[in-house]
Amino acid sequence: MSSKPNDGMDRKALLRLVLTRFFNGIVVIGAVLFLTAGTLGYWNGWLFLVALVIPMSGTLYYLLKEDPELLAKRMRLKEPQKKQRTIVKVASLFMMIAIIMPGIDYRYHWSDVPFWLIMASLLLFEVSYAMVIVVMAQNSYASRVVEIQEGQKLIDTGLYSIVRHPMYLGSILLYLAIPLLLGSYYALIPMAVACAEIIARIKNEEEVLKAGLAGYKEYTEKVKYRLIPYVW
Repeated sequence: MSSKPNDGMDRKALLRLVLTRFFNGIVVIGAVLFLTAGTLGYWNGWLFLVALVIPMSGTLYYLLKEDPELLAKRMRLKEPQKKQRTIVKVASLFMMIAIIMPGIDYRYHWSDVPFWLIMASLLLFEVSYAMVIVVMAQNSYASRVVEIQEGQKLIDTGLYSIVRHPMYLGSILLYLAIPLLLGSYYALIPMAVACAEIIARIKNEEEVLKAGLAGYKEYTEKVKYRLIPYVW
């Protein structure tokens, strides 16, 4: 296995980038949750951070060891497609609102999410995260941005034999679990808008793939559903 991913980064540089983004992300999310809640006693915030850190740490370790090229690809954030950049900006805005709202909700006691539903959301979050990890193990071309990569091959096995976008399905379920895990009904609204943007992203992505990836048009005829079997 090469010690240097195709993106031109050696493993040490990749590790520094990954750890920097990982710790910065956790610190920022934690700060937003507890500052908006007005207390470190916001237990849903701690639960969410633990639920996020454990699988994320395992995923980063796995990718760094087994597929550093995919990890390097997923560190790229700038979308080459102008339409995708707009979609990502809108989705990111509503996702940010969905992370800000639960702390405010907790502070002013707007929602009363039962404990069993919080635990069910925790389970959905972890199962959905596991689904995303499985997709990355099955598809080394699962970049964060919409692009046709050099030498990219069509993946039509595993979860890709069931729906065309299993990573997006896992991501949507994961995102929708977050507001309830954080104890907020109201945060479901902006998170649902962010998920709707993912659907717009899928439509544009399929246009790119049909135009540039050999066999993708035939694949869409074989696997008819994008996200949910027998629905869409």
